[in-house]
Amino acid sequence: MLFDAAPGGPVAPAGNRRTVVPWGKIRRATQRLSWGVADQGVSSITNFAVNIYIARELGAVQYGAFSLAFVTYGFALNASRGLATDPLLVRFSNTDVPTWKRAVSSCTGTAAVAGLVAGLLVIAAGLALGGPSRLAFLALGLTLPGLLLQDSWRFAFFAIGRGFQAFINDVIWAVAMLPALVFLRLTGHANVFWFVFAWGAAAAVAAAVGPFQARVIPRLTRAREWLSKQRDLGVRYMAEGTSSAASSQLRNYGVGLFLGLAAVGYVQAANTLMGPFMVILFGSGLVVLPEATKIWRRSPHRMPLLCLIISIGLVLLGLAWGLFLLLALPRGLGSALLGPIWRPTYPLVFPTALCIMGSCATGGAGTGLHALGAARRSLRAALFTSAAFVVFAVAGAVLAGAVGCMYGTAIALWAGTAVYWWELRGAFRDSGKATLGDLFRLGRPRKTGRHRAVRAGS
Repeated sequence: MLFDAAPGGPVAPAGNRRTVVPWGKIRRATQRLSWGVADQGVSSITNFAVNIYIARELGAVQYGAFSLAFVTYGFALNASRGLATDPLLVRFSNTDVPTWKRAVSSCTGTAAVAGLVAGLLVIAAGLALGGPSRLAFLALGLTLPGLLLQDSWRFAFFAIGRGFQAFINDVIWAVAMLPALVFLRLTGHANVFWFVFAWGAAAAVAAAVGPFQARVIPRLTRAREWLSKQRDLGVRYMAEGTSSAASSQLRNYGVGLFLGLAAVGYVQAANTLMGPFMVILFGSGLVVLPEATKIWRRSPHRMPLLCLIISIGLVLLGLAWGLFLLLALPRGLGSALLGPIWRPTYPLVFPTALCIMGSCATGGAGTGLHALGAARRSLRAALFTSAAFVVFAVAGAVLAGAVGCMYGTAIALWAGTAVYWWELRGAFRDSGKATLGDLFRLGRPRKTGRHRAVRAGS
């Protein structure tokens, strides 16, 4: 009689096996995903609301200055995540509480140090600039430590499955920010400096609540130790994240140089319209990576199917959102959200949707590479994509204005998707635990030499 090998426990005859649906695991995974989407919903809607509010209140030029500061924040955020929170998710997800607390103390301390260093650099850059851009950069530099520390608490909570605490922390940020924005408008301080400062200061309030939620104090003095122990992942993840953020920043700088600040505002407005969909994209990412690392440890043959499902599901959702915007914006939604700048922004919506779909197609492969700890391969894919992003986007801007810029960006991101999946294929091959061929086995493990030996012995 043939048996399926099951290490560590009894086995059942293959012909008599009954499929048991793990409803408890599905329910817990659904709860974690729900908290991830809810938390990212608050975070993304907060940023979305700030973008929309500033676009309506300050006009295209000051909004363009805010856009340059916002992509600079994205650059610093990706650097902090690469050094601090990405290694935390890969190596300390689902650990015991004492281990998690020690890691989080070092991780959040590293994020705070990154915020201090980045803040000083941004202030120095602001002093060298002029006009609205100078005001936006100075306000960002003053608030970066709080912004980066608050973000690290979110990832720390998700690493141990406490998504509800991340959600509460982001709600605190939103609750602190909204009255501040209203106050600025009522008192006549409606300029880009005070809007950026209110947004960042509210994040610092939430960051200050984090230690009470986690019962962990960030240790800035442990930053050096954390960086040393995680250098095999941290440095590469930082380079990966900052290359992506730098490409967006260089694209915006290039658009500003060749087309002016107003064009930067239109590009940023088109990206802002994708904000509600990014709730799903980033919210699922907060949960999917810890889940993927767990699956890789326990059932590596299921990882290729998981990566494919992630990419296909996100691409379809991105397509649906893009079609919704194309239909709804001319019917009043555009004017309600963006005011008078919605008309020059509308032609950018379709190519921006193509960009988002390209990022979604990459999502599954990127998750797989991070879950496997294949930092060298994910960095290689990120560097290629980022270089193509800048070259094609700026070339498109020179040839065909803001619309050409977005089409160039879409071409680069879809080319990068192919590279990410190629690198994931190589990472599976290097591991010896899975291949992309497992997709055609519907998640069933391959018949390795060990399996054949067990069956022959039966």
